[in-house]
Amino acid sequence: MAKKLVAVFLMLVVVVAALHVRKAEAEETEEEAKQFSECEKTCLEECEAENNTNTRCEMKCDTECEEKESAAKLDSIKT
Repeated sequence: MAKKLVAVFLMLVVVVAALHVRKAEAEETEEEAKQFSECEKTCLEECEAENNTNTRCEMKCDTECEEKESAAKLDSIKT
Protein backbone atom coordinates (compact mmCIF):
# COMPACT_ATOMS: atom_id res chain seq x y z
CA MET A 1 0.00 0.00 0.00
CA ALA A 2 2.80 2.42 0.88
CA LYS A 3 4.52 1.80 -2.46
CA LYS A 4 1.34 2.67 -4.34
CA LEU A 5 0.94 5.88 -2.36
CA VAL A 6 4.54 6.89 -3.11
CA ALA A 7 4.06 6.09 -6.81
CA VAL A 8 0.90 8.23 -6.99
CA PHE A 9 2.67 11.09 -5.23
CA LEU A 10 5.60 10.93 -7.65
CA MET A 11 3.25 10.92 -10.63
CA LEU A 12 1.52 14.01 -9.23
CA VAL A 13 4.88 15.78 -8.88
CA VAL A 14 5.77 14.93 -12.49
CA VAL A 15 2.44 16.23 -13.81
CA VAL A 16 2.71 19.51 -11.88
CA ALA A 17 6.29 20.02 -13.08
CA ALA A 18 5.27 19.37 -16.69
CA LEU A 19 2.45 21.92 -16.48
CA HIS A 20 4.82 24.49 -15.01
CA VAL A 21 7.31 24.00 -17.86
CA ARG A 22 4.59 24.34 -20.51
CA LYS A 23 3.45 27.63 -18.95
CA ALA A 24 7.01 29.00 -19.08
CA GLU A 25 7.31 27.97 -22.74
CA ALA A 26 4.06 29.77 -23.55
CA GLU A 27 5.37 32.99 -22.00
CA GLU A 28 8.52 32.81 -24.09
CA THR A 29 6.48 32.15 -27.20
CA GLU A 30 4.44 35.33 -26.72
CA GLU A 31 7.62 37.43 -26.48
CA GLU A 32 9.11 35.72 -29.53
CA ALA A 33 5.90 36.30 -31.48
CA LYS A 34 6.04 40.00 -30.62
CA GLN A 35 9.65 40.27 -31.80
CA PHE A 36 8.85 38.35 -34.99
CA SER A 37 5.88 40.57 -35.84
CA GLU A 38 7.94 43.74 -35.27
CA CYS A 39 10.70 42.37 -37.50
CA GLU A 40 8.21 41.41 -40.19
CA LYS A 41 6.43 44.77 -40.09
CA THR A 42 9.68 46.70 -40.50
CA CYS A 43 10.92 44.39 -43.23
CA LEU A 44 7.66 44.57 -45.19
CA GLU A 45 7.66 48.37 -45.09
CA GLU A 46 11.24 48.51 -46.38
CA CYS A 47 10.62 45.87 -49.04
CA GLU A 48 7.45 47.48 -50.36
CA ALA A 49 9.22 50.85 -50.47
CA GLU A 50 11.60 49.22 -52.97
CA ASN A 51 8.58 48.50 -55.23
CA ASN A 52 8.76 44.71 -54.80
CA THR A 53 5.61 42.60 -55.10
CA ASN A 54 3.70 41.67 -51.97
CA THR A 55 4.39 37.95 -52.41
CA ARG A 56 8.12 38.51 -52.81
CA CYS A 57 8.18 40.72 -49.72
CA GLU A 58 6.24 38.17 -47.66
CA MET A 59 8.65 35.37 -48.58
CA LYS A 60 11.75 37.52 -48.07
CA CYS A 61 10.64 38.86 -44.71
CA ASP A 62 9.48 35.50 -43.38
CA THR A 63 12.86 34.03 -44.19
CA GLU A 64 14.88 36.90 -42.73
CA CYS A 65 12.87 37.15 -39.53
CA GLU A 66 12.92 33.39 -38.96
CA GLU A 67 16.70 33.44 -39.39
CA LYS A 68 17.01 36.22 -36.80
CA GLU A 69 14.71 34.36 -34.41
CA SER A 70 16.68 31.12 -34.79
CA ALA A 71 19.98 32.94 -34.28
CA ALA A 72 18.64 34.56 -31.11
CA LYS A 73 17.52 31.17 -29.77
CA LEU A 74 20.93 29.65 -30.48
CA ASP A 75 22.68 32.56 -28.75
CA SER A 76 20.47 32.17 -25.69
CA ILE A 77 21.28 28.47 -25.53
CA LYS A 78 25.02 29.10 -25.79
CA THR A 79 25.02 31.59 -22.90
